[in-house]
Amino acid sequence: MKIDLKSFARDSWSVSWPMTLIMLCVFLIGLADVYAAGKLGKEVQASYGIAAQLYFIFSIIASALSIGSVSVTARLFTSGKKEELNAAINSSIILAVIGGVIFSILGFVFAKSIVYLLNVPLELKNYVEVLTKVFSLGLISSYFFLNTNAILRACGMVKSSLFTMAVVCVLNIILVLALVLNTALGFRGIAIATIIATFVGCLLNAIFLRKLVTFSFLFSAGTAKKIFNIGWPAGLLQILWQLGFMVLYFVLGMLPQNNIEIIAAFTNGLKIEGAIFLPAFAFNMANAVVVGNLLGKQDKEGAYHAGLVTAFIGVGIVIVMTVLTLVNARMIASFLSNNDIVIKETIRYIYISMISEPFMAWGVILAGGLNGAGDTKNVMWAVALSMWLVRVPLCYLLGIHFGLGAHAVWWSMNISILVQMFLISGRYFSRKWYELS
Repeated sequence: MKIDLKSFARDSWSVSWPMTLIMLCVFLIGLADVYAAGKLGKEVQASYGIAAQLYFIFSIIASALSIGSVSVTARLFTSGKKEELNAAINSSIILAVIGGVIFSILGFVFAKSIVYLLNVPLELKNYVEVLTKVFSLGLISSYFFLNTNAILRACGMVKSSLFTMAVVCVLNIILVLALVLNTALGFRGIAIATIIATFVGCLLNAIFLRKLVTFSFLFSAGTAKKIFNIGWPAGLLQILWQLGFMVLYFVLGMLPQNNIEIIAAFTNGLKIEGAIFLPAFAFNMANAVVVGNLLGKQDKEGAYHAGLVTAFIGVGIVIVMTVLTLVNARMIASFLSNNDIVIKETIRYIYISMISEPFMAWGVILAGGLNGAGDTKNVMWAVALSMWLVRVPLCYLLGIHFGLGAHAVWWSMNISILVQMFLISGRYFSRKWYELS
């Protein structure tokens, strides 16, 4: 059978470039948050990093549902089964809203207990608790927003999703700078800006979806079960991944010297690294759509090769961005902080972490293809093993037990990414995920 690589590349790019811009918007929002927090001091900047990780943890079910929704709706969209597609979309939205309500309540009520359990440094506790409570109030909108974005891209409306994200990005940046730097809300403005902008995004997505589906309260238990079965491993993966990062914050807090500055540098480094992660994650989500759509047409070999083509394109873009980041490391670090120690450690983080970026991109993008095929369990195992059997133990042993410091933590993260890439690549090349479609 002749493989039309040009056609695969064209189809992959048509989905990937809007997704890349969507992820750019997400990055710019996070960058504006870090910048505004940095203007209020290293304590606020470090606290925002911890609170943001907690916010992502609370949003995990939304991410899981969105992965399940993409896998189910992408195949239904190309299969021509309109009634089943309508049921899938409505069931997905209902699940998302219920999840948002539950986690909004849990996040707000247990914020103080969570901060205590994480052993957050004393000077950061109040900031982290307040930010976590305010962020929790916006989880209902966040769940709806993430889920409807996933549905739009699965159903060929990725440009509509891009428009919504652009509006949310501009509004969020304007609000965070205005509320944090020019009102009495101070650091609370970071979370409030997110809530307002996300709510506007929900309204826009609802308008776009009206062209595709009739909103109803009809709930399909069978479709919801499919979404859940595909999504729960992705949700558990996100929990293990985010908890792993929270443990890293805990490990860095145990360092005998400059632990606050190093936590702030880690927060900044993750945001900078997030710029490199933009195309990787964009191509991850695009690959889920591309593979899912082709599997809906029963073209398994086409799905396999299209996934590889998408990965090669994405890795090429990541390599270019990695080089640009390395060349401008000092300028970028100085933009995010005016503390000499934070700047120095941020630069070191960039130099070390950039080594693994192409390998990270390859594994992440192929994982997107596996997600589109519904093979989320094996993606979960690959990432969970690399995090909890490699990254976390190495970070503690090298960084704390043997006293090698923060740079040993950064190197341990690189090693775990290599392990993750090999595990995911092995699963993809085995083609065993064909059996799931």
